Amino acid sequence: MRRAAWFTLALWIAAGAAAAQPAAQPASPSPAQPAAQAQPAAKPAKAAKKSRPGWAELNAEQQNILAPLKPDWDQLDSERKKKWIGIAKRYAKMKPEEQERVQRRMETWVNLSPEQRRQARENYRQIAKVPPEKRRSLREQWAEYQALPPQERQRLAPPPQPEPAPRKIKK
Repeated sequence: MRRAAWFTLALWIAAGAAAAQPAAQPASPSPAQPAAQAQPAAKPAKAAKKSRPGWAELNAEQQNILAPLKPDWDQLDSERKKKWIGIAKRYAKMKPEEQERVQRRMETWVNLSPEQRRQARENYRQIAKVPPEKRRSLREQWAEYQALPPQERQRLAPPPQPEPAPRKIKK
């Protein structure tokens, strides 16, 4: 399966996790990913360098295609910007249904928290390691899940994790 398709699957999984959890509560690490591997949600402002190209440096067509990303564009690193620009370059050759899907997914991505985005990327990396037969099975299971009514999906969602009680400081 193409890399873009796996990215899409990872987005779907992340979007499902986002819908199952309250927005104020970050996604908990999966059992396959120890908490020690969790990365900080945001880097300090001083460490962030302005990466190129800036939003104003994009041509009008790129700005139009990547419009959902405009509010976050200047915070993206160069590597991520290159990936999004690559999508914009391929956009004109896509079928209208694919273009609509890209726009929907971009909007979904923008609405994810930094933790949910990190989890989506981790899910993508994990799925990419899975053998093709198992991926086919996962795709089928995902399609079955997506076909369920919202109430059934809600029932199958993991229960929200309770907030840990504040620690008492010993004096």
